[in-house]
Amino acid sequence: MKISIVIPCYNEEQSIPNLKRELLPVAKELGKKYEIELVFVDDGSKDRTAELLRKEFGSMKNFNLVIHKKNMNLGAAMRTGFWAATGDLVAAFDSDCTFSPRLMFDFLEKMDEGTDIVIASPYHPQGSLENVPFYRRFLSRGISTLYSLVSGARLYSFTSLARLYRRDVVKKVKFKSDDFLAVSEILIYALLKGYKAKEVPAVLKTRKYGSSKMSTLKEIFNHGFFLVRVFFLRIGLFLHIAKI
Repeated sequence: MKISIVIPCYNEEQSIPNLKRELLPVAKELGKKYEIELVFVDDGSKDRTAELLRKEFGSMKNFNLVIHKKNMNLGAAMRTGFWAATGDLVAAFDSDCTFSPRLMFDFLEKMDEGTDIVIASPYHPQGSLENVPFYRRFLSRGISTLYSLVSGARLYSFTSLARLYRRDVVKKVKFKSDDFLAVSEILIYALLKGYKAKEVPAVLKTRKYGSSKMSTLKEIFNHGFFLVRVFFLRIGLFLHIAKI
């Protein structure tokens, strides 16, 4: 089995040494059992991100670096990475390692025949957050709660990039957002299409290197509009089933 690990990067020069320390041991350990492909997307970085990615990971088998000429934001980088991935399973992780790459082992343990997506969940009863500002906790948890109510999915976390997907999901589920909303969008659309998701408890840590690229106010508006869209999509789906 081949596993692709997709990591979007934008101006992550400061975080790449830490990414190497955390990701390489996991990739080497997984490589004893699986064929591992590392897919990095440099989303128009203006620093030495691409140069350092080649230096630190370029010698690995199945290293793939895709470069956007200009910054297109996280959702666009996710689409590029998923398009480039060739694995039977496709994982996504943050370049700043706020979720540990070692979650791959938990993901693989949870991925059974009846599961299509495994999600890193800091809001799982056994999950936790370390040094994450209160306002970020409040917003992220509140948004996830609203998605659970509106979508009907009994999940704790809808905003975690760190996930493991079956290839079929990332190749067939379309999402349009170029922003951080894309993380929630692909999950919601996958669930509406009938794909099944499970969660593993995870520790979400605050970023130690570099700076966050997310605009909090913009994401609040994006999620608000999308929540309304999901509500009406579910009503439409219910009415269609009732009509049938």
